Amino acid sequence: MQTTVSRELWLENAMAQYEAPLLRLCCALLGDAALAEDAVQDTFIRAWRALPHFRGDSSEKTWLTHIAVNVCRDLQRKGWFRHEDRRVSLDTLPEPAAPCTAQQDALARAVLCLPLPCRQAVLLRYYQQFTLPEAARALGISLSTMNRRLRRAETLLKKELEEG
Repeated sequence: MQTTVSRELWLENAMAQYEAPLLRLCCALLGDAALAEDAVQDTFIRAWRALPHFRGDSSEKTWLTHIAVNVCRDLQRKGWFRHEDRRVSLDTLPEPAAPCTAQQDALARAVLCLPLPCRQAVLLRYYQQFTLPEAARALGISLSTMNRRLRRAETLLKKELEEG
């Protein structure tokens, strides 16, 4: 088991490295910046508690993303969550590192309109730059399911962008 000092150091480093990408992911999944901030905080709290049990079967990034996705799922299962308008606007997301082109903006808007399972797959694979196995592990699904979701997302995005 790790000492408290090394756990605190791990937490500081993890927050510095992964807070911004996790915030963008949670915001895209939940459609609410304040709720996303709460989800990221909860993610780090859960990770802190589970750190002694982390076996290293996956990278820290994959592990933390898996926790964040589960936190978002837990929030989405709450009754109050389903009764509020949760459409995601690009304006509610934290600012990207570089400015977007018109094409990137249109693509991002189309991704935010995807059904949640497809949106999760696209966000992890292409925006968070996970490998297919890492993304599947983070979502807790099989590799074949991950591939199916990405193919469905590609079909839906192609249809949406051709119409728009």
